[in-house]
Amino acid sequence: MSDPMPLPSLPAAAPPATSEASGRDVAMVRELAEAHAQLRSEIGKRIIGQHEVIEHLLIALFARGHGLFVGVPGLAKTLLIHTLADTLDLSFGRIQFTPDMMPSDITGSDVLEEDRTSGRRVFRFVRGPIFANVLLADEINRTPPKTQAALLQSMQEYRVSAGGNTHELPLPFLVFATENPIEQEGTYPLPEAQLDRFMFQIDVGYPSAAEEIRIAAQTTAVRGQPLRKILSPARIVELQDLVLRVPVAEHVLAHAVAICRGTRPGPEATAEVRKYVSWGAGPRASQHLVLAAKARAVLAGRYAVAIEDIRQLAAPVLVHRVVRNFHAEADGVRASDLVASVVESIPT
Repeated sequence: MSDPMPLPSLPAAAPPATSEASGRDVAMVRELAEAHAQLRSEIGKRIIGQHEVIEHLLIALFARGHGLFVGVPGLAKTLLIHTLADTLDLSFGRIQFTPDMMPSDITGSDVLEEDRTSGRRVFRFVRGPIFANVLLADEINRTPPKTQAALLQSMQEYRVSAGGNTHELPLPFLVFATENPIEQEGTYPLPEAQLDRFMFQIDVGYPSAAEEIRIAAQTTAVRGQPLRKILSPARIVELQDLVLRVPVAEHVLAHAVAICRGTRPGPEATAEVRKYVSWGAGPRASQHLVLAAKARAVLAGRYAVAIEDIRQLAAPVLVHRVVRNFHAEADGVRASDLVASVVESIPT
């Protein structure tokens, strides 16, 4: 088994060393909890329903995690992500992936220009759409693996290399990709190693009948009120650092690791996992699960992680990391069913 993959190399936030620092952190927890309520209210002006999807989106934001949205067309996935950028005063970029897209179409490229005064020719780097705080990678499975890899490398390293130079991406930097579960012809599914870079797989379902009536009424009327900006990019980075400082008790940490290890087939696995799973979640899943649980706790106004935070987020963190075998396909067993069975098998 390979060593655990490192998390993105951002500056680590040291725990508060003084009572004054602890007091600042407590105040920041209250601030983030209030911002959480305001963000949900502002997003709700445009997005009807999808409360769990919005919650996972906000958790990913403050945990510095990227998200993969899976759902049929027309469920407002693009609108939701754009709305998030608007409420946070973040720059927004969108890439509509196509089979003929090249890596430079995402990252940017060097162009040769001539200086009219001196006559010298020099290369100038023209930035691609990836240089945004929030990037929507629309239908990421419609572009070839080479182009997918260019995006996923930037997701991990927060930088772009071109022409021998390195260009830093703006912080905060988050990628939210969408996949269409239908129309599989002409697609390039993401390999497991690339799926592992996404903190969450967020399944976007159909709205209820009452919600769909409200959607139809709202989207066919005069445009609603403008959104209010809640947090600045610099403050978001500070709050992301706060999430890193949230303490996790040893037994809670052990519970998160036990759930992730439970998805791997082996002598200690459940009968369902041994029968239906080829490969389980790797060590990065444990890291993402703990980080997401920290963000969930702080968004709720708590400065400690509970086991319930871990259990509630196990599905979106693990479902895209569980590789089913032929027997699971034949018996119609979904990855979400397997993750649920693992969570239930781990005592609290």
